[in-house]
Amino acid sequence: MKDKELYAGLIRLHILHHAAHEAIYGAGMMEELARHGYKISPGTLYPLLHRLQKKGYLCCEQREVAGKIRKYYRCTDAGHTALIEAKEKVKELFGELFA
Repeated sequence: MKDKELYAGLIRLHILHHAAHEAIYGAGMMEELARHGYKISPGTLYPLLHRLQKKGYLCCEQREVAGKIRKYYRCTDAGHTALIEAKEKVKELFGELFA
């Protein structure tokens, strides 16, 4: 990925999309994003998750996994609403980009 700033919004939407369908955690999300060509470091991802949580788009739950505490994130109602609105904007933009 050459320009992280250019793709930052897409990464946020990708995170919200997955968090709307199931609980996500950082390392798992880094793997998912890497499958789509987004190589994101923990130092970038975790602050992004925290910002989405602070905005009210994600909620966090801690679970013990293999003796360690892992934070799982899920989409809140506000996150679902933001995702629906963003999908409409993306659809409109893609229509223009690929017309």
